[in-house]
Amino acid sequence: MAGHGAARQGAGGHAPFTLWRRRRDGLPGFGVGLSLTLGWLGVLVILPLLALLARPWAQGVGSGLGAFAHIVHDGRMLAALRVSFVSALVAAALDVVAGVVIAWGLVRARVPGWRVIDALVELPFALPTAVVGITMATLYGPHGWVGAPLSHLGMKVAFTPLGIVVALMFVGLPFVVRTVVPVLRALPPEAEEVARTLGATRAQVVARVVMPALYPALLTAFAMAFARGVGEYGSVIFIAGNQPYHTEIAPLLIVIRLQEYDTQGASLIGLVLVAIAMASLGVIAWVRRHVGRGGAGGAI
Repeated sequence: MAGHGAARQGAGGHAPFTLWRRRRDGLPGFGVGLSLTLGWLGVLVILPLLALLARPWAQGVGSGLGAFAHIVHDGRMLAALRVSFVSALVAAALDVVAGVVIAWGLVRARVPGWRVIDALVELPFALPTAVVGITMATLYGPHGWVGAPLSHLGMKVAFTPLGIVVALMFVGLPFVVRTVVPVLRALPPEAEEVARTLGATRAQVVARVVMPALYPALLTAFAMAFARGVGEYGSVIFIAGNQPYHTEIAPLLIVIRLQEYDTQGASLIGLVLVAIAMASLGVIAWVRRHVGRGGAGGAI
């Protein structure tokens, strides 16, 4: 009986390990590759974050507490953070709407020239951000091809918060399209056809068949576009105008603090950016889990 129990304990205790060993051994060099990957991850991601976290406390606990208290009274820093996060939030929300329309045109409608559109979607990934910023400032400036007609209508884009949103939409749109397209391709068109045969209108098909399957992907796309927009620098500074308390973004203020040899102030702004971005991603992950448990993501 004891031997039988030991055999069962051994089989139950070592079976998962044996299965893991078999899966691991299926890929040659898995152990070495995993070690190198984790090492590089620690050096490139974890170590810089720890250094950023420790920077405000470099001169003692008092200096760290005083530095964090300084944030509350630094109006320029708070204004820059507000501009960055509000602009990124608005741009990500607009990107979700535009990204769904573009993804639908690429997958379902197959609009003329869809292959060209599909290639142009990834253009923001290839262009240097400084080139994007200069092009945006020229295009939407008071004498630009788009800015001049808009200025006659009383609408100013360049050197305003609206210009920041436009630039962030450009760099964040590919994240939405590339996240939604695979989900649309995996969603069988037959489900939409069945809903139509049962008498559902187009709006009902989109609201009750398509959108529930897209909810998790849309949340992921929104989080990625938002996180990219929060830390965007090159494509924004040329079109923003960089007016303190109005169109000055937080990444630019980091550069200004470094030019003033205020490394602690720059580190604090960077720490706030990282903390709020990670908190935002955490909230999105929590919402995704609850949406999935509620059945909204079951159609994926």
